[in-house]
Amino acid sequence: MVNEEPNQQERDGTASQTFALGENPSLSAHPSVSARPSVSIHPSVSAHRSSSAHPSTLAQPSGSAHPSSSGPEDLGVIKVSKRRWAVVLVFSCYSMCNAFQWIQYSSINNIFMNFYGVSAFAIDWLSMCYMLTYIPLLLPVAWLLEKFGLRTIALTGSALNCLGAWVKLGSLKPHLFPVTLLGQVICSVAQVFILGMPSRIASVWFGANEVSTACSVAVFGNQLGIAIGFLVPPVLVPNIKDQDKLAYHISIMFYIIAGVATLLFILVIIVFKEKPKHPPSRAQSLSYALASPDASYLSSIVRLFKNLNFVLLIITYGLNAGAFYALSTLLNRMVILHYPGEEVNAGRIGLTIVISGMLGAMISGIWLDRTKTYKETTLVVYIMALVGMVVYTLTLNLGHLWVVFITAGAMGFFMTGYLPLGFEFAVELTYPESEGISSGLLNMSAQVFGIIFTISQGQIIDNYGTRPGNIFLCVFLTLGAVLTAFIRADLRRQKANKETPENVVPVFHSQILVHEDQVC
Repeated sequence: MVNEEPNQQERDGTASQTFALGENPSLSAHPSVSARPSVSIHPSVSAHRSSSAHPSTLAQPSGSAHPSSSGPEDLGVIKVSKRRWAVVLVFSCYSMCNAFQWIQYSSINNIFMNFYGVSAFAIDWLSMCYMLTYIPLLLPVAWLLEKFGLRTIALTGSALNCLGAWVKLGSLKPHLFPVTLLGQVICSVAQVFILGMPSRIASVWFGANEVSTACSVAVFGNQLGIAIGFLVPPVLVPNIKDQDKLAYHISIMFYIIAGVATLLFILVIIVFKEKPKHPPSRAQSLSYALASPDASYLSSIVRLFKNLNFVLLIITYGLNAGAFYALSTLLNRMVILHYPGEEVNAGRIGLTIVISGMLGAMISGIWLDRTKTYKETTLVVYIMALVGMVVYTLTLNLGHLWVVFITAGAMGFFMTGYLPLGFEFAVELTYPESEGISSGLLNMSAQVFGIIFTISQGQIIDNYGTRPGNIFLCVFLTLGAVLTAFIRADLRRQKANKETPENVVPVFHSQILVHEDQVC
């Protein structure tokens, strides 16, 4: 059965549906008419994806207006795919594996120092190489994401992650530190293909009422990997003097992670698809339709940097995430200074920080999907992260580990819980620009501040102690909270989703509304 009602409303973002242009003759499919002002787009939603959409683009058949990667078969139908949760879970798992490899050295910093006979700063670089590698590779990888799509980027990221894990197995002798560094650098390159994808996967695969939750699940994997990276290495690799036994314990850890990385690479090949058959939301359908085949990548970046709200978010996100990276890298050193011989508990404190942050991320994602209060939620979480950092700073040296567990957990709930909020807020502020580019710029900011904070705080700790080092981070988190208050809540994606079909959609092949449950 065919429903020809022109003003049928979207049913909660999950039903199968198409847009209708109605019976208004002024909205014909003739090329000379398709770009008329009568087919209006909300002022806050620019008429371009990565570059301006030429009027002729809007009048072309739906397939001709897509980027190089093929789009859904029918842009008119709004329907979520059953595969979407499998895709985001597989991504979350290989992101977890990569994050584990980032922190596995820093969580037992003193043990690897003794095994390889290198300085604490050298071990810190095994963490900071992740941050350093990301900065020059962000823009090329973001371009590849736009050019070749999600599946190619997912395959490349998981393959590099697997390769780096196997390379590390060649570093099981004290004089082979350069080999373990090489393996870590390969994994750090894989990270560039991973970090910018959560918001893109959420937008491409999930409906309007699921995107924030889906983004949180995608980020959840990265945080879980860091949590496991704090917990497992101190258990698998004890602090012993015998170099041969120590090499054996390290090899167990390396073999496990290499096996897991290989399995996940196979799962990516099997499960991960480029995009669903139908767009999952009205905003995504409009985004496909407005895409230009001659999209200018650089012009998209220029537009993003002209968006003052987004520029402020880049800075504030970088300050928060950079503080988290520095804390994660230096946590073992800080705890051991006050609680000698407590390597295992140092890892458990790191686990507490991340697990509580994962809980905060999931709650934040669900809250955003229900309330859409992006600015208010982001500001409150940022302020609470600052409060948590201050309390942690004041209690670290009290001599009671149980107090540190509590204060570190409270800090982590807000500090790491903020990370997916930043991704989703960025997509709202920059729609319809590419999620890969906006997320990548956030992550680049985080890496830059992460390197600065890790080196600076490490030097402060070595020369003045842990409290001055943590106060250093508190100052910058205060700056981030103040700047967050100046971000205006220009929620462009939400406005696109709320627009009535006749006001926002370009001309498609079909001008009728078809409901899957009405077709016999």
